[in-house]
Amino acid sequence: MSDLPRFPGSADGPRLIGIVNLTTDSFSDGGLHLAPEKALRHAHDLRAGGADIIELGPAASHPGSEPVTAAEQRERLAPVMASLAEENIPVSVDSFHPDILRFAIENGAAYLNDIQGFPCADLYPALAESECTLVVMHSIQRRGPATIVETDPAEVWAGIDRFFDRRLTELRAAGVPSERLVIDPGLGFFLGSNAEPSVAVLARIRRLRERFGLPVLVSPSRKSFLRALTGRDIAGVGPATLAAELFAASQGIDYIRTHDVEALHDALTVLRALTTEDPDGPGEG
Repeated sequence: MSDLPRFPGSADGPRLIGIVNLTTDSFSDGGLHLAPEKALRHAHDLRAGGADIIELGPAASHPGSEPVTAAEQRERLAPVMASLAEENIPVSVDSFHPDILRFAIENGAAYLNDIQGFPCADLYPALAESECTLVVMHSIQRRGPATIVETDPAEVWAGIDRFFDRRLTELRAAGVPSERLVIDPGLGFFLGSNAEPSVAVLARIRRLRERFGLPVLVSPSRKSFLRALTGRDIAGVGPATLAAELFAASQGIDYIRTHDVEALHDALTVLRALTTEDPDGPGEG
């Protein structure tokens, strides 16, 4: 039997989340999709390539990223969200700003992705009353954007367990049902500036799903640990990204968030065809 149980078109995933950064300084595509018409064009390209969900990021979160006011984030999001809503395209909003999360709820977001893991208790009533799926992300920083800090893989794993134990309990107690919770361990600078913690977490990602009994999202796409492992820059890290994503799919991950949806979708499609083919069936010749 194949160890790749989840493919595009199957009942259970992985669902592919295409990234559209509405920013000036995102680490891999800052400034490319800041204008609404360019963001929408890219969103449509991602959908054509196989994206189930389009994620809009109105502010970057890498080390040294520029702060963006809530007013500016709303201005970046509003026209793009409105257009995608008219087309019934599922939208995720990537922000840790409570005002932007409220804005996203009010403007039809299907998913909220908070790199801080929803620490603001004042927001919990709105989260509970909404129909949004919450991507609860872990990061060693806990608050704010990523930083540059070396970490120990064993300590990172222990921190992940403690974080999800506490935060999931808080969200459920506030009335958010488990059916609307997805967990993301974080990768790259969100786990440490060295590659080892990200490698350790991704290699054992099945453990996270078994431990908490919830859908898991991962986003290794173009992350720093892949660049460190391969010595490639952003432009050359595509093959490493695809390898990490295919490994995640092999572990039964439910959501993969990626910059290059088409490459991942096509790779999974071929793997699905190959791994469902009867090896004892008739051959050619």
